[in-house]
Amino acid sequence: MSGGLTSTGEAGGQRLSMKIGIVNASSRLNKARAEAVLAWFATNFPDGSVTASFHPASFGKHGHFGGDDASRANAFVEYANDPRLDAVWFARGGYGSCRIAEAVLPRLTAVARKKRYLGYSDAGSILALLYKAGFPHVAHGPMASDAVRNDPTAWRALNWLRSGDPTSWEPSLAEDPRPAVGFNLSILDALVGTALEPDLTGHVLMLEDVSEPMYRIDRMMFHLTGQASIRKVAGIRMGRVSDIVENDPDFGLTAEEICRYWCERSGIPYLGTADIGHDRHNKVVPFGPR
Repeated sequence: MSGGLTSTGEAGGQRLSMKIGIVNASSRLNKARAEAVLAWFATNFPDGSVTASFHPASFGKHGHFGGDDASRANAFVEYANDPRLDAVWFARGGYGSCRIAEAVLPRLTAVARKKRYLGYSDAGSILALLYKAGFPHVAHGPMASDAVRNDPTAWRALNWLRSGDPTSWEPSLAEDPRPAVGFNLSILDALVGTALEPDLTGHVLMLEDVSEPMYRIDRMMFHLTGQASIRKVAGIRMGRVSDIVENDPDFGLTAEEICRYWCERSGIPYLGTADIGHDRHNKVVPFGPR
């Protein structure tokens, strides 16, 4: 495994109980934030029972991106295929994972299929393709950079990465046995009709977004619910849409009202709200059946 920022090493040649690989598939990552994440692990696991390692390519710079496409793809493949790592955690969102998703998939091995993968926002492009390819442990949930913002958020993510802990799940999953997925609305709207789109027939689709004006939320819901593939979902739940960009004039509808409107127009059942979003309360949505 390549050297990089790491919380601890191997103790006395003994295999640690869990080691998490953190990768950046999207925008530039501040090294200070990564150091804070590793400090969190060191504080909470002084015995080294759970450790984390940032791939050294995570701190690359290539215009908007955290390194060029090849370096980000190579880093993801290296950590996914590394048998010494138990899980892959996305460092942050932004934009860029759609540029590398198709390139990484053919290079992933059976080792990669056994791991858990956690992230949201821009990471949804890779999560979608992994799920489409049959990877069994993929989830929408807090990213590594969220671990420095709120302790319960970090524990929620970590507990799912360790065991799939149901207490980390979005609450409605405990009552609804149907398969589910969670996506940022902007990401899913962009990937429908592409090679990244998974078959969501019969799934409960949970959506969230951030930093958009309401007219764009409305336009994306028009486009998304107009897709024949999306009309096969079991229903849609709307999570939080935060940091809303002001409309002039005011759009006049909330995100939930917009979702209800387009669900009714398209014949997709509206199932209520979802406890997901770009915030510290973001819950984990494991993809598929539970």
